[in-house]
Amino acid sequence: MVESWASSPAARATMQGNRGRDTAPELALRRAVHAKGLRFFVSRRPIPSLRRTADMVFPRLKLAVFLDGCFWHGCPEHHVPVKANADFWAEKIRSNRERDADTDRRLRLEGWTVLRVWEHVATAEAADMVEAAVHGLRHPAVTLHRRAT
Repeated sequence: MVESWASSPAARATMQGNRGRDTAPELALRRAVHAKGLRFFVSRRPIPSLRRTADMVFPRLKLAVFLDGCFWHGCPEHHVPVKANADFWAEKIRSNRERDADTDRRLRLEGWTVLRVWEHVATAEAADMVEAAVHGLRHPAVTLHRRAT
């Protein structure tokens, strides 16, 4: 039998109860973005051949939105290292951050815009960030060329 990575049965039960999608911050952000009249796909791979899933995807605009949890993605403001099983968790968070950077790089190489929002950002502010990204992609700035007279 394989030994559990959890420091205790209680820790294991807690971790198994964590959701991979449809978390409270994700649901709140989706509701707020939807209320702004924006439509998107939920929990979808921006690039089908790449095993990376964005929380919200605007395929026509090539915009991938990720709502990153402060614990899981090592938020510089709020992440508090775990004391129990510290080496395991430090490596887990490090690998998550490394995968996030790799995901961003791969998506950008394919022409995608990547928006990452920390879960601690207020929902209204996060929705405004998404709306601004969508608006910027729908209406890129037009450069005016004037002739010198």
